[in-house]
Amino acid sequence: MTWQPHLTVAVIVEREGTFLLVEEETISSHVDVYNQPAGHVEQGETLIAAAKREALEETGWDVEPTSLLGLYTYTPEHTPDSTYYRVCFIAKAIHHYERPLDEGIIRAIWITLEELEASQRARSPLVIQCIKDYLAGQSFPLSAIYEHPTSK
Repeated sequence: MTWQPHLTVAVIVEREGTFLLVEEETISSHVDVYNQPAGHVEQGETLIAAAKREALEETGWDVEPTSLLGLYTYTPEHTPDSTYYRVCFIAKAIHHYERPLDEGIIRAIWITLEELEASQRARSPLVIQCIKDYLAGQSFPLSAIYEHPTSK
């Protein structure tokens, strides 16, 4: 069996002290969890395009990444053969569309870091860490990412 990394993107979107999160169904724990709008990068997709797509599919929000928050890794204790590599962007909300959300997404919600921590329902430690890094002012220019143009 060949090991495969899981490349994901996520966005931090803040509005008046609240953060755009999704409430997701989980099969394994039977407890719904909170996550940033996030998901896997599809073949041939740029990181920024993947972040915008995932946010729209999971929340109905059209977002515009403004900077790179950081790169994060996470290996869950219950699945030590799976390592997730998260590229997290800071984004601004542009427009909300009434549309069906991705399967498994219960709803999009705006909540504070304190409400998230009190719920004890963050999908992974990365959800809280990303918000804390954002609140600490961490930010890198999008130009830190070079994505070579695909030849057509």
